[in-house]
Amino acid sequence: MNSLDKAAELKRRSKSFAIRIVNLFRSLPHSPDAQTLGKQLLRSGTSVGANYRAVCRAHSQAEFIARMGIVVEEADETVFWLELLGETGVVLPERTQDLLNEANELVAIFGASLRTSKHGVK
Repeated sequence: MNSLDKAAELKRRSKSFAIRIVNLFRSLPHSPDAQTLGKQLLRSGTSVGANYRAVCRAHSQAEFIARMGIVVEEADETVFWLELLGETGVVLPERTQDLLNEANELVAIFGASLRTSKHGVK
C-alpha cells in the first residue's frame, strides 16, 4: 500500500471513528455529568479526523509535524474520555470497548507517524 492509499485509509478510518463517537454521544443519558463528559468526548473524538485531513494538506514537514502532534493529542484525549465514561459508570465499559480499542490504535498509528517525521528533522 503506497502513502496515498494509507492516507486515504486513515481519512476513512478517522471519519468512521468520528461518526461512531457522535452516535455514542447521542445515546448518552441526559444527566449533567454524562453530557459534560460526552461533550468533551464529542469535541476530541471528531477532532481527530478533522485534524488528520489538515495533516494531509500540510505544506511543509514542520507543518506536518505540528498538525500531526495535534492529531495525536486529540486521539489520546479521546481515550481518556472514553475510559472516564466507562470507569465512572456513565455507560457500561463494554459499550466503549470497541471505540477505546480503535482510539488506542489511532494513537499508536499517528504517534508512530509523528515519531518517524520528527526523526527525519535535524
